[in-house]
Amino acid sequence: MYLSCLLIDVGGNPDHPRPGRLWLRNLYHVHQRLCMAFPSELRKSDDQNFLKPFNPEDFGNGHVHVKRADDKGFLFRIDPKPGGRVVIVVQSSTEPDWDYAFHNAGYLLAAPPQVKLFDPSFEAKQRLRFRLVANPTRRLSNRSLGADGQPIQKGIGKRVPVPTDRLLEWLTGRAEKAGFSIESKSVDVSPGYICINKARSGDGLRLRSVRYDGVLIVTNPARFREGMLQGIGTGKAFGFGLLSVAPCHTLLAAEAP
Repeated sequence: MYLSCLLIDVGGNPDHPRPGRLWLRNLYHVHQRLCMAFPSELRKSDDQNFLKPFNPEDFGNGHVHVKRADDKGFLFRIDPKPGGRVVIVVQSSTEPDWDYAFHNAGYLLAAPPQVKLFDPSFEAKQRLRFRLVANPTRRLSNRSLGADGQPIQKGIGKRVPVPTDRLLEWLTGRAEKAGFSIESKSVDVSPGYICINKARSGDGLRLRSVRYDGVLIVTNPARFREGMLQGIGTGKAFGFGLLSVAPCHTLLAAEAP
């Protein structure tokens, strides 16, 4: 795997934003640009200077909109940094071509992208610091209860946000399936929502967004690595699901100066 850090030029004054700040407001555009780092061989050979319009079929090559595994797919997360700066962390199965992706949009970056190999191995009972920005949801069933404590009558099968008082419970359930447990008292839970508009008109989407920071314990190394590859929860095209870990005495990638 590869781990990339993209420092975005957001400018120092929110009242006079740089193009990077405006770009980050549209997660459809962010995901589209990141996909461009994984062009098909035909696209690169046929359009070396990125002059043709974006075509989703040219930027798949088995790596976009597929089930994530050792040899395909990527996850990303938008992280704040000290001083109002912003970094995008990207975990990918193959080496990204950021020069190609930002060939006609270098003004979005505040520094050259940093890329390093990432091939982690884990041990049972290993303690790690973690960060996860997730989209906690649950699917309604005929056993789901409404706010009044009564079984719901409508919306069975619909995916809805997890209530605020159950956000830690949601992570605990996902952790068990992904080969780790969490030290509940160490976890900082920061809930919120993000709004996504694909077009300038229309209501768009309102998605639950929760950042978890804390300490986890690896319970099943193989499942844990697989969980990191596939991501945690839903909404991965909107920057959710990337689980970052580091030894307890070191910084996470997004925290580095």
